[in-house]
Amino acid sequence: ISNVLLFLFQLSLVRDDLAVLINVFGVVPARFLTGSILAPISLFSSQFLHGGWMHVIANLWTLYIFGDNVEERMGHLRYLIFYLLSGALGGLIQVLSSPTSTLPSIGASGAIAGVLGAYLILFPRARVLTFIPIFFLPWLVEIPAIIYLGVWFVSQFFSGMSALGASSGLGGIAYWAHVGGFASGLILVRRFTRRLASTAVRRRSI
Repeated sequence: ISNVLLFLFQLSLVRDDLAVLINVFGVVPARFLTGSILAPISLFSSQFLHGGWMHVIANLWTLYIFGDNVEERMGHLRYLIFYLLSGALGGLIQVLSSPTSTLPSIGASGAIAGVLGAYLILFPRARVLTFIPIFFLPWLVEIPAIIYLGVWFVSQFFSGMSALGASSGLGGIAYWAHVGGFASGLILVRRFTRRLASTAVRRRSI
């Protein structure tokens, strides 16, 4: 709800005001070198800003699919803290990948990647119903979460490696925020998970 409301607020702004909002509350790596007070704040505020309809819809759809079971295992408050912390750590890894960049990064992808990392640890044998277009025909295939999320992580890692050689002045996807968020989820999940009996997991659909 917070992501949607803030995105609608973004849509209400004129172009110049929107640019200021993103520059102030987005993660700007070069700002960390100056000791600006906005730098640590932006690691959290950037998670609630998005670059367009497809950006916010894709993020929230992924969160909807994978987040409920993780939240059930952690509890509401633990899950919220875990989510925000994963996003902040993902943003920090993005900063370290291009420390002199003046391009702001926004989006909940790092936090959601943390949820994906937690899901991989908690429900590795859950099956993800995945849409795969083959010759324009819709194929639905059930893929184990450990394979689906493993392939996703590897693709993000190698995309991030490729992006390291790109100009810092170019826009694009913050792959290292995804990698950092996912790794944070893998590491932090056990500290946030309640000791519960095995929880039934519904089939996920992508």
